[in-house]
Amino acid sequence: MTKKEKVFFVIEKLEELYPETPVPLDHSDAYTLLIAVLLSAQCTDVRVNQITPKLFELANNPYDMAQLEVDTIKQIIRPCGLSPAKSKAIKNLSIILVEKHNGEVPQSFEELELLPGVGHKTASVVMAQAFGVPAFPVDTHIHRLMYRWGLSSGKSVVKTEADAKRLFPKELWNKLHLQIIFYGREYSPARGFNVHKSPIDSKIGRPELFKQKIPN
Repeated sequence: MTKKEKVFFVIEKLEELYPETPVPLDHSDAYTLLIAVLLSAQCTDVRVNQITPKLFELANNPYDMAQLEVDTIKQIIRPCGLSPAKSKAIKNLSIILVEKHNGEVPQSFEELELLPGVGHKTASVVMAQAFGVPAFPVDTHIHRLMYRWGLSSGKSVVKTEADAKRLFPKELWNKLHLQIIFYGREYSPARGFNVHKSPIDSKIGRPELFKQKIPN
């Protein structure tokens, strides 16, 4: 199967499996999505969704969050891990949003990535899911599957993102990155999965990789 044929197969199969793609992180607007995505670093979406209601009950906007003590934020988000760094980032980015952006989340990659604790992946999720701007955030599932499917080299998430954007139609990026994540969680985890029960891996996966260490 050529790479172009693989791409068409992936698109068709993922649309069949996941016609609807709800954002896994519970949120009500761009700000709460930004905070949820920041918290999701090295933490599961399920855990984040358990933590954010308590945090957002105290502060669901940058004005209120900027008034909270860092220790208060840290105690609430502790189960998500990396709480000292994340709590400072949440406090400081909220102050910046109030002072420089009139309390609004900026709608550009450049301005988002200038905020404390916000990297390219987080900015991409916010741009895609809050503002509908085409982006292809690459998490561990996408990085792993693009490699397994022979669509990227697996050398870096930067390379994987570039390959995904080159191979897949731009108008599908925002939905497709979620579809791949859903597929990775259900059918093709990093280890301990049955390739024969994975509808995409079984057709286009590289068999020589299944017994080797695959990038996480």
